[in-house]
Amino acid sequence: MSERIIGIMGAMPEEIDGVISLLENPQRAIIGMRSYTSGTINGIRTVVVFSRWGKVAASATAATLIHIYKITELIFTGVAGAIDPTLKIGDIIIAKKLIQHDLDARPLMSRFEIPLLGLTHLECGEGQLDRARHAVTPLITNGILHDTIGKNVLDEFGINTPNLHIGDIASGDQFFSSDLQKQELNEALPTVLCVEMEGAAVAQVCYEHKIPFTVIRTISDTADEKSHVDFPKFIQKVSSQYSVLVIEHLLANHSGIC
Repeated sequence: MSERIIGIMGAMPEEIDGVISLLENPQRAIIGMRSYTSGTINGIRTVVVFSRWGKVAASATAATLIHIYKITELIFTGVAGAIDPTLKIGDIIIAKKLIQHDLDARPLMSRFEIPLLGLTHLECGEGQLDRARHAVTPLITNGILHDTIGKNVLDEFGINTPNLHIGDIASGDQFFSSDLQKQELNEALPTVLCVEMEGAAVAQVCYEHKIPFTVIRTISDTADEKSHVDFPKFIQKVSSQYSVLVIEHLLANHSGIC
């Protein structure tokens, strides 16, 4: 059996910096204008990298992790905008299905269909879903997020008790900042919980190379006209802490399920 090597990607440098701090014996290399830091977390070989924003950047980063670092599993952590009206800032979403909402080659093929794959979405494996659920749930139910981040900071963003959701995530090279965008996406993809810019592209690269993947997102905004408000502060004070705690618990609970 080959050695397990985990690749961890994030779309915000502030989130990745915290994860890098978990690495033992870190070593840094620059490849394709990205900084890859390798080491171990809980004895598991791990490579952490800031992917930059968007599907192309994320795909290129994932391919490097696979071909240069020979990862056997990939975890993506970051923020997302809420599409489902029941979601609140601070909620955590584990992707079950990932869809490229801006992929449209009609009339050659169906809307959202990935050329040559014949798929309109990609699914996270049941093993990854179970492991992510077991890692994230205690962060909420045991008050770990609350104790780590602090009541004053959580109150500042209106976060009381975050909820964990498992469902569909849409990705595309578009920042959502209006109710009209949300309405159009919801009409086209009514099961989508949130929107971001990388997850489905990473999922496609992993699918084509038979690499298990997990995408975990924190709701940072409501993907409407208020999306820009305090976004940098949220990344610095909240989601960066979320990412560290999620990765720490996910690798601590790593049971070898693929």
